[in-house]
Amino acid sequence: MAPPLLQLQDIRLTFGGTPLLVSAALSVEAGDRLALVGRNGSGKSTLLKIAAGLVEADGGSRFAQPSATIRYLPQEPDLSGAATTLAYVEAGLGPGDDPYRARYLLNELGLTGEEATTALSGGEAKRAALARALAPSPDILILDEPTNHLDLPAIEWLERAIGATSSAVVMISHDRRFLENLSRATVWLDRGVTRRLDKGFAHFEAWRDEVLEQEEKDQHKLDRQIAREEHWLRYGVSARRKRNVRRLGQLQSLRKDFREHRKAVGNVSMTISEAELSGKRVVEAHGIAKAYGPRRIVDDLTIRILRGDRLGIVGPNGAGKTTLVGLLTGTLEPDAGSIKLGTNLAMVTLDQKREALDPTTPLMDALTLGRGDYVTVNGENRHVIGYMKDFLFTPEQKGTPVGVLSGGERGRLLLARALASPANLLVLDEPTNDLDLETLDLLQEMLTDFPGTVILVSHDRDFLDRICTSVLVSEGDGRWVEYAGGYSDMVAQRGAGIAARGLDKPAKRAADGAAPRAEAVREAPKRKLSFREKHDLDALPARMEALGRDIAKLQAILADHGLYSRDRAAFDKASAALAKAEAELSAAEERWLELELLKESLEG
Repeated sequence: MAPPLLQLQDIRLTFGGTPLLVSAALSVEAGDRLALVGRNGSGKSTLLKIAAGLVEADGGSRFAQPSATIRYLPQEPDLSGAATTLAYVEAGLGPGDDPYRARYLLNELGLTGEEATTALSGGEAKRAALARALAPSPDILILDEPTNHLDLPAIEWLERAIGATSSAVVMISHDRRFLENLSRATVWLDRGVTRRLDKGFAHFEAWRDEVLEQEEKDQHKLDRQIAREEHWLRYGVSARRKRNVRRLGQLQSLRKDFREHRKAVGNVSMTISEAELSGKRVVEAHGIAKAYGPRRIVDDLTIRILRGDRLGIVGPNGAGKTTLVGLLTGTLEPDAGSIKLGTNLAMVTLDQKREALDPTTPLMDALTLGRGDYVTVNGENRHVIGYMKDFLFTPEQKGTPVGVLSGGERGRLLLARALASPANLLVLDEPTNDLDLETLDLLQEMLTDFPGTVILVSHDRDFLDRICTSVLVSEGDGRWVEYAGGYSDMVAQRGAGIAARGLDKPAKRAADGAAPRAEAVREAPKRKLSFREKHDLDALPARMEALGRDIAKLQAILADHGLYSRDRAAFDKASAALAKAEAELSAAEERWLELELLKESLEG
């Protein structure tokens, strides 16, 4: 078996006196698809940075094959060192990498390469960072929340790209469907220690529950053993002194183990403050339309939302989802048509941009709105410390400024504020951002039991499937169509998922801040294969055939069962050569397929 490309062993790291990583391990072999999972704040991102060589651990070892190339995608990419997106992606290429890959991937992700890095949205910055990570076709691809800020077309494109790559992949994501579709093994980071399951994420939660249940049983046994030993010390028959001293030492050791055991982090405790029931009709829209200049956002939409409905709104970035929500909730006036809101509505909105949070406000004041030490939930006053604990905040965090909180903590804070307000209509704009999987499960259960109405904007396909009774989909040019069921039901009825706005090639901001000419955008795809691409397309079949012959020879050498004991150096050399040849063959096949598809699209 070939040695791993990357291996972390017994990694230890402490922040501010608190152990973050106690005994973490990670082994990445060629072709691996690893999902790294754990609660918010468990140290997943830190472990990935150690794996990428960006952070040094306090203890343990990190080994990477000298020839292995590693590319790391951070949660929040920094593009400040480059003028344009193309320059940023090209700066990540190595001497032997294909320079066309940079422009090709940017084009696939809906960017032209001429965008100024200083004027990018969060989604555009993430797309450019993805292109930079993917362009070199690295041996190991380390991805920290790759789906954040991406719309559904980009997420599904990324799934296809990762599924086709020969790179080993290690990924953190809170997108359940993304992990289920791509992972082949799961590494669980819990209380500073990693456990590995050699199955994909779809099998993880059942396995995790079994582990925690067994841990609880073991801890109960330890508790009973301590009780028995204490009883012996008090009432046992005296024996030899040495035996007594030994048992006393064992008891002290048991007490130490029990005392130092780190319990699993609890779950968020959520309760919606329910208002009185609204009228049966919540929203009724007839022929509404909205446009900004020549661009139509909504065109002749008629829809009725009744009490208890859970409407999902989906579409690519820029389709006008936020504008549509504003129309349906009465905060925006339509250019044409009519909107009627139902009676007795108590609406609460959760803003995905976190704009409702002042970064200088202490956590406690953000929850109480500066009105003392109590929060009113379901008509009852609760002390803010107790309410903070429901959302996994510690009492010590009460004075922490909101701006210092992590993304997951800010998400929980917004949920805590929103759920404390009496509501019978919840408007949730990307509520799943930065929330861990356990919190998402609880939010889903809470919304399922909520007797009111939910309008949900989300790119999380699994969450849409679990919550929605119908999905309103952007069909382009201001046209919206409602489908019964969740996201998967919509795809089945529609026959396709969500297409990117403008076929993933919208006009973007150029380096000088101006939009490129429409003629240039239309003409850009009308190119021919470059000389290098033609040469690769012609030469790769022979190269793949030669690699196949080399692989067959190396496999024949390794088939000699006595080689390992007779000549260990020769065995290791053949194993390394075989792994290298197989990786080169996989990369060559991927490149040839990519060029064939490109050729077909250009000729078509």
